[in-house]
Amino acid sequence: MLLFIATVHRIQAHADRRVSQELVNAFKKVTGKENILFAIAEAAVEKPDDAVRKVVYPAVAGGEQTLKDLVHEYKTKGPIYRRTVQTKLKASYSSHYRQGLIRLLEVLDFKSSNTIHRPVLDALELIERHAAKQGITYYPLGEYVPEHKALGNDWADLVFKDDKRGRRRVQRMAYEIRTFQALREALRCKEIWVTGAERWRNPDEDLPADFEARRAEHYADLRKPLDPTTFVDEVRSEMRAELELLNAAALKAKWLQIGDRGRQGAIKLTPLDRAPEPANLGKLKGAISRRWGQVALIDMLKEAVLRSGCLDRLSAAATRGDLDAEVLAERLMLVIYAYGTNTGIHTIAGSAHGHTEDELRYVRRRYLTPDIAQALAIEIANATFTAREPGLWGTGSSTVASDSTHFGAYDQNLVTEWHARYGGRGVLIYWHVEQKSVAIHSQLINCSASEVAAMIEGAMHHGTSFDVEGNMVDTHGQSEVGFGVTRLLGFDLLPRIKGINRVKLYRPAAGEADAYPNLTPAMTRPIRWDLIETAYDAMIKYTTAIKSGTASTEAILRRFMRTPTAHPAYQGMIELGRAQKTIFTARYLRDRDLQRQINAGLNVSEAWNAGNGVIYFGKGGGITSNRRDEQELSVLCLRILQTALVYVNTLMIQHVLADPAWDDVLTDTDRRGLTPLFWTHITPYGEVRLDMNRRLSLD
Repeated sequence: MLLFIATVHRIQAHADRRVSQELVNAFKKVTGKENILFAIAEAAVEKPDDAVRKVVYPAVAGGEQTLKDLVHEYKTKGPIYRRTVQTKLKASYSSHYRQGLIRLLEVLDFKSSNTIHRPVLDALELIERHAAKQGITYYPLGEYVPEHKALGNDWADLVFKDDKRGRRRVQRMAYEIRTFQALREALRCKEIWVTGAERWRNPDEDLPADFEARRAEHYADLRKPLDPTTFVDEVRSEMRAELELLNAAALKAKWLQIGDRGRQGAIKLTPLDRAPEPANLGKLKGAISRRWGQVALIDMLKEAVLRSGCLDRLSAAATRGDLDAEVLAERLMLVIYAYGTNTGIHTIAGSAHGHTEDELRYVRRRYLTPDIAQALAIEIANATFTAREPGLWGTGSSTVASDSTHFGAYDQNLVTEWHARYGGRGVLIYWHVEQKSVAIHSQLINCSASEVAAMIEGAMHHGTSFDVEGNMVDTHGQSEVGFGVTRLLGFDLLPRIKGINRVKLYRPAAGEADAYPNLTPAMTRPIRWDLIETAYDAMIKYTTAIKSGTASTEAILRRFMRTPTAHPAYQGMIELGRAQKTIFTARYLRDRDLQRQINAGLNVSEAWNAGNGVIYFGKGGGITSNRRDEQELSVLCLRILQTALVYVNTLMIQHVLADPAWDDVLTDTDRRGLTPLFWTHITPYGEVRLDMNRRLSLD
């Protein structure tokens, strides 16, 4: 809307000239800033005389078309549009949704440990008390009607009405709608909970029951001091050190500028130079293709299962039935292939492998569960880590990159949501991929789920032998709360922040205005360490719940993110997050190698997402099942196939490079870009032929 500041000034400057009277009247009539600008635009479009063209159009970038777009936006999203939505919602609720919600209200018992939300609970009691009464527009006079925050703003005019005698009355249907919406928001952050529920249970049950008795042990497990002052001094000292290093580097670093640049932000970071292109990796891939030819994806899976020892787990599963272990292994691999490629069991059953569709479906129902699929993926990932030659791949990194992939899903799917960023209906798969292309964790999450929670969950509970000390994410996987939680959990959050030019650096203490002169334009207020000290024990308790798994990470973070001012530990956690984000930002801005490392790690996760499209090709890559367990199994099988591909490719690369002819071929640039995540030599399509006696020569 700042586009129209020049318009306002121009109208004021030309008020003595012949300007459109409608435009002047619109400018004088409306008092709100937003309405002034929209009224000017509407008058300019509706009454386009010569004076308007001369005064308004030149002052607006884009001229007449910009004004028309603004008027259209105002009419579709402004007060009239919002009032239309409210009216439609009220009509739908009254005629359809109300009956079901009232019945749920009769069955469920809502509780709250926070007195702030007591008015919502009182409002639910009022609704239930008058639920059976028909034909009542307003609540009776003299009835106590609790008022809560959701009744204000745009809904106030619909909820509160004056009757014929001028008495203020409460419109029942509008009141019920806003109360249920307030209940929904409180349930999401567990400020209100449901007696006897699992996901929506009392939040106190999420915390470790033995925390008070084993406080010292839990603190030691997180490697945190018992004294909050010691912890605060440690963070503050690290913060001072990083700011001092950045202050010294601000004038020397050619890629960094910090100054007063107005709306563009104080920080200007030059993009990274393009890395040299590896010259010999194409030759390496060509050598692999010549030695093994085009390899079927099912053979990749077979080699990974047989070489990694997964067959032992499959044999253990066979003890629950009368199937031979080898037969069970074959059928399970075919089912994994059917789910992981999204082609389906019916399609796979038509191939020449000797197993019928009914036999495959029986094995799927009896033996292949999400837990078994997850265990197989973990075993193959661990086998890859064991098989790596340190001289070729290095001694191993301790960082992973995590990102989400959008998968389309049918509209009738109950967990399908519209994703604004990806522009379609579906679900998200959140991957954790280490820097050499092995996925250590995967999650099926809703489009509205917190990527910060998914990041923490995967880093803490991946189940592989990989030790995560740092997690690289894009902008959506980080937040100030996320920085605070990861600091307490003991691993680094390493984001690539899209709007880093507007990031603010917090001061370690008050009264140090001149401590970092080269950073002054980017500095803001001091950290409130007293809030961290006060909430330190509560923060450790919630962090212990995340690490021990007594509650999901999303359930814990939801309490912090939905109603921040209501939760006592929130202020301390977000202050800690601000301090940790300042530490990271200061290090990130001065360290060009760290910038390259994060960028390279996120490129690996993008390459993994590209591989999904190659392997998960059936049905257009869309999830068709409405069952949550089927969706999770499909994602896990995709992860098994892709991890198997990486495992076998690792062995192939090492096999080729063991030839003395390759001793001096690869340069440092080639080794930097070396990755086992490629698929030019595989055949994921066509007839599926599974021959357990035919093996790839990899020894």
